[in-house]
Amino acid sequence: ILLEADQSQVAAVRLEDMEEAMRNAMRQAEPRIRIGDVSTDEGRLSFLLDDAGDVDRARAELEDAMNGTGPVREWDLQVVDGQRFVLTQTEAGLDNAIDAAMEGALRTVGIRIDGLGTREPTILRQGDNRIVVQVPGLQDPEQLKELLGKTAKLEFKLVERQASAEEVQRGFVSGGEVVPYAEGEGYPNGVVVQRLGGIDGDTLTSAQQNFDPQTNEPVVGITFNPEGGKRFARMTTQYTGRQFAIILDDEVISAPVMQEPIQNGQSQISGSFTVESANNLAIQLRSGALPVDLAVVEERTVGPDLGADSVKQGLLAMGVGTLLVMLLMILSYGRFGIYATVALFINVAINERIREERKRGRRVMAAVETGYKEASRAIYDANVTNFIAGVLLFQFGSGPIKGFAVVLVIGLFTSVFTAVPLTRMWVAGWLRRTRPTDLNL
Repeated sequence: ILLEADQSQVAAVRLEDMEEAMRNAMRQAEPRIRIGDVSTDEGRLSFLLDDAGDVDRARAELEDAMNGTGPVREWDLQVVDGQRFVLTQTEAGLDNAIDAAMEGALRTVGIRIDGLGTREPTILRQGDNRIVVQVPGLQDPEQLKELLGKTAKLEFKLVERQASAEEVQRGFVSGGEVVPYAEGEGYPNGVVVQRLGGIDGDTLTSAQQNFDPQTNEPVVGITFNPEGGKRFARMTTQYTGRQFAIILDDEVISAPVMQEPIQNGQSQISGSFTVESANNLAIQLRSGALPVDLAVVEERTVGPDLGADSVKQGLLAMGVGTLLVMLLMILSYGRFGIYATVALFINVAINERIREERKRGRRVMAAVETGYKEASRAIYDANVTNFIAGVLLFQFGSGPIKGFAVVLVIGLFTSVFTAVPLTRMWVAGWLRRTRPTDLNL
């Protein structure tokens, strides 16, 4: 599938963040700088100082919030009519923000797909605002689109009051923010929540699909980090008896009443979930919110028929190569070369050791026994080391790395089994039947 990012959203989010940073800077100034008439129209942030004498102090307070410590100037500041501040995003600053958002989206998409299991996905950035995702063997493309199509921005905010359908449609009320209920949870009505403050999903450390012990309905159990747990405990303690809204992607999925303080940093999200949708939400929350909305603009399913010719050519090449290697092994080691073709390369070490023992004058049976015994030690040591590496790759690697680790471990077991116990059994049987006096090695 081809995903496209909404670049305008990056600018809008930066504007919201700057407004909050500006309010905090003015509030924390000593003495406090009073402002009014805050506006974010036309992609610019403007506000009016109550006292024109605070212009220099306000400019100094805003400097760090506007540009931080980076080399690129993020915002331009103008003072109009003596005491109105106007902040505008610079092109370079916006480009940096979009690039960072796309890199973050790439990481989040990869984590979410890994949550589906080992599928060896290919995830590439295409152009400035697109991401190409290829997932071989996926049986349900709709699940993938649902998993990647949601931002999964989670927020916990205090409810001021209920909002009517008309207020939700209008999208604005004084003294708060209108958020609609999700479908099936009270839509088209909504709630009015406090605009600033609250707790967001960045403070989560884990999310798992569980079942409610009372209703047995699918829910998502969540755990906060220490900072988030403290804020959640403070919120549930201070506002016991009031509603708080659990908001996912700008929709209220639940608005429970805080019955008692929650001090252990754990909670659960309930709603009209199925087991699959609850599991998908848990994956999304574990991966973190997408820094920018992604829309599916193109989808293709490539069937196996398209690669049939390539598969045939590959099988032909494999067959020819195998025959040539078998011929070389038989010419080099005779009958033992036939056994060696069962487990190529490893048996070369065994055969060479048997050849050395024969040159030292050992009898046939003794040379074979010693050759297998001595060579097997080195073979087992080398493969144990590779096995440990495979386990570590599977434990700590991502999708493609885990797939490689599985194949590596399976290959180790099969090659060692065919190289040592299996061929040793065949050779021993041949020696007992024929009792040769010499070996053609």
